[in-house]
Amino acid sequence: MSEDEPGAQSQPDTAPTLKYRRVLLKLSGEALLGREPFGIDDGLLKTIARELQAVHKLGCEIALVVGGGNIFRGVAGVKRGIDRVTGDNMGMLATVINALALMSAIEALDLDVRVQTAIEMHEVAEPFIQRRAVRHLEQGRIVIFAGGTGSPFFSTDTAAALRALQIGADALLMAKHGVDGVYSGDPKQDVDAERFETLDYDRLLQLKVMDATATALAREQEIPIIVFDFADLSNLRRVVCGENVGTVISSLRPGADPDV
Repeated sequence: MSEDEPGAQSQPDTAPTLKYRRVLLKLSGEALLGREPFGIDDGLLKTIARELQAVHKLGCEIALVVGGGNIFRGVAGVKRGIDRVTGDNMGMLATVINALALMSAIEALDLDVRVQTAIEMHEVAEPFIQRRAVRHLEQGRIVIFAGGTGSPFFSTDTAAALRALQIGADALLMAKHGVDGVYSGDPKQDVDAERFETLDYDRLLQLKVMDATATALAREQEIPIIVFDFADLSNLRRVVCGENVGTVISSLRPGADPDV
């Protein structure tokens, strides 16, 4: 008996409902370290790819910005005698290495993925083109943005906020390792530090948890930011489905009624 015939029983829809259908996930370079002192933990990389696959299967369009701190950080280079512009350029190249590694892990799961770089390097990746990036997402491809903004002095947090706005993402997801949201102080040093479930952009600026330029961009365009713990990889699925995970930053004042 087919589902269209009288008396046929329809199958219950058990798929979770997405709250955010297009997201920009910011991954720090350190998130790829795992137990390695330097570089990339291959096992962790594969685990991250599988979690991206699970979220992609829900119908969520996923773009990523990846940092390069597991390989080189521009600010650290200054302390070693490298000028800031050169150091930041080196850091942006490190993000490309991470993006290519992540692309390879995702492709191994038979998913279609593209890397776009802010610094043109046609032999290894596409240049960033906003319309092409959006088209890739519409076609079900995962897009990884590398090379930061392409300019020194701007963090990958700023690159993440910028790309999120350019692709029309529903939310900017800031994945942290071992930190389950935004606190009033450093929870590792202050046992009385309070974790916020909701926060507004101005308070986030005061706490200096995120790059000020990135926060200002998000505030101007009112794109929500969700800061959550990526040590539990299942949190990504929970976030895109709207579960109460981490801290949600928006124009809503803490404690305010969202229906007012």
